Amino acid sequence: MASGLDATPLGQRLLDVAGAAGVDLETALRGDDESLRPTEIAQPALIFTELVLAAALPPELGVVAVAGHSIGELAACAAAGALEPEAALGLAIARGRLMAGMREGTMAAVLGLDPGTAERLCAETDGTVVVANLNSPGQVVVSGGADAVAAFSVRAREAGARRIVPLRVSGAFHSPLMATAAAEFARVLEAAELNDPALPVVANVDAAAVTSGAGLRERLGRQMVSAVRWTESVQRLVDLGAEVLVEVGPGEVLTGLARRIAPGIRAVSVGSLEAAAGLVATLGAESGR
Repeated sequence: MASGLDATPLGQRLLDVAGAAGVDLETALRGDDESLRPTEIAQPALIFTELVLAAALPPELGVVAVAGHSIGELAACAAAGALEPEAALGLAIARGRLMAGMREGTMAAVLGLDPGTAERLCAETDGTVVVANLNSPGQVVVSGGADAVAAFSVRAREAGARRIVPLRVSGAFHSPLMATAAAEFARVLEAAELNDPALPVVANVDAAAVTSGAGLRERLGRQMVSAVRWTESVQRLVDLGAEVLVEVGPGEVLTGLARRIAPGIRAVSVGSLEAAAGLVATLGAESGR
């Protein structure tokens, strides 16, 4: 997913930052899927990829706002000028390590159930289980204790869920079980230089268009224990005037979600330096169809 990115000046600087922090990203990025799977590696690897690709986007795009899904919010803050790329990667390394240390619980994707029903079933289930991601119409993710997630899954199937997909994660991300890690990450954030962004950053926790460094710091501190309100976030980007939604990073998951959330808005993905360099031409070709 990072082919050629390590050869760029920014990529080399970020690899140096990771190495100084004890993370061998270069080896991990050249390995297989299993080498990238550990949370403490996956999070900085994603941010590395997103930061380098975002920096390669053509300046004439006319970006009106940015957002990032979960860990991607750090890359969004950097793209908006609120964080230096090196600082964003440093925060991703700290966040990944803290979350990797929280081994309790699990997560599951729920297809074909509306958020209101999912939240009601969570409230009716014994133990800790909450809606962690509101990804798109008909797709939510729940997070919590393993027994509670299993009990919720039974209830969800009875309520009409089309499919329940257990996720391969190391813990119950975006749930109250992350409280200890979230408190420590808030202390890490206090020491980070977070500037007022040049563009609004649509925050995960409340889908607000944040325009101050203080507002970003506060929301990033809550993010680990709060739901990722992605459906509302994409809708907010459209409300702010976005005519095209550009996913920057590996894969096309968010592009697919965007097309379900806002079917009238074009959505494209940028997963390589070549795609970043050719984005203006790609958008022009699409608009001519």
